[in-house]
Amino acid sequence: MARQEQVLLLEPQHELKFRGPFTDVVTTTLKLANPTDRNVCFKVKTTAPRRYCVRPNSGVIDAGTSINVSVMLQPFDYDPSEKSKHKFMVQSLLAPPEMTDMEGVWKEAKPEDLMDSKLRCMFEMPAENDKAHDMDSNKVLSSSLLKSESSTLSMKSMGSSLDDSEVKKIMEECKRLQMEVQRLREENRQIREEDGLRMRKTAAMSTQHSSPSSAAAREESASPRMLALILLFFIFGVIIGKLVL
Repeated sequence: MARQEQVLLLEPQHELKFRGPFTDVVTTTLKLANPTDRNVCFKVKTTAPRRYCVRPNSGVIDAGTSINVSVMLQPFDYDPSEKSKHKFMVQSLLAPPEMTDMEGVWKEAKPEDLMDSKLRCMFEMPAENDKAHDMDSNKVLSSSLLKSESSTLSMKSMGSSLDDSEVKKIMEECKRLQMEVQRLREENRQIREEDGLRMRKTAAMSTQHSSPSSAAAREESASPRMLALILLFFIFGVIIGKLVL
């Protein structure tokens, strides 16, 4: 007597696809739907039980409901010859009313009461052009990184050669200018002290005759030194700017 037609609806119906690379667990989902008004027992079997982990691999689907079965392919070394070698079978059986022992129901079931559906396993590796594109992208990225590093190294070498040849001279010039600025500051301080002393001495004298002459003397003595001080500060700033750049 021929077996009954499968009452469960499978999604997918014919193939379970697993996409690599297969260096880690790859999971696909098999949906089992029960459109009938009776509960249905099911089992999921495979020709390669050591290669797959199926959860749940058996159970009962209530009337009008569905269940998702996770099929987990364990890591392995991909072999193109095994591309569609493995197979799965979904076996089902109408559950009797008030069922208490599912295993007993399977043992007592007659062959004509069993229903089954078969599915193939398909292994898919990433497309070769995708791999080539990834390799080209990696090459471009590596090339740009190498160019960036070489330009950085060349700029560093230029900076080091500049330091070796000119920094000593610039530093010596800076020290000399600092000493000159310090000397001019000291002279300027002395001039101010002398001016203060002169102003105190001439305070008792008539302001009509002494004030213009003292002011002119201060201007004549201080103006050249102040101009020299400003010029030295300007030169010192230019040299320091070149050193920093």
